[in-house]
Amino acid sequence: MEGAIITHLQDFLLEIGNGFSFVARQKRIHIGGDEFSIYLVFYNRLLQCFVLFEIKTAKLTHQDICQLQMYVNFYDRFEKQDFENPTIGILLCADKNDAVVKITLPENNKSIVASKYQLYLPTEQQLIAEVQKEIDRMDQKERE
Repeated sequence: MEGAIITHLQDFLLEIGNGFSFVARQKRIHIGGDEFSIYLVFYNRLLQCFVLFEIKTAKLTHQDICQLQMYVNFYDRFEKQDFENPTIGILLCADKNDAVVKITLPENNKSIVASKYQLYLPTEQQLIAEVQKEIDRMDQKERE
């Protein structure tokens, strides 16, 4: 999913809203000698804050939420400027238990969002149409 988002980054940015700028993919951070990777880092200039995306292809666990909270805390403490707003974390997952999410996050949570996404397989016609679009794009670039 991450690869698909990066491949179609412009479309993805338009889907998530206005003001987003891409900052990093698999952003490495170091905490106390340990290394971690944040899937996707964006900056929203309208909200004036970093937006961190984590993507989980399995059912969401409380560990996933805590991991994203650690990343949000890191950005708020070491990356964010004083004039910027608190970092937002968005966790996209294949499945989640709403009760686990609710209990894991603080009651006054404003920085972490957990959302379920639906995976689907395209039809044969959709695959053929997508391949044809790519062929047409390559042909167009060669003519230019």
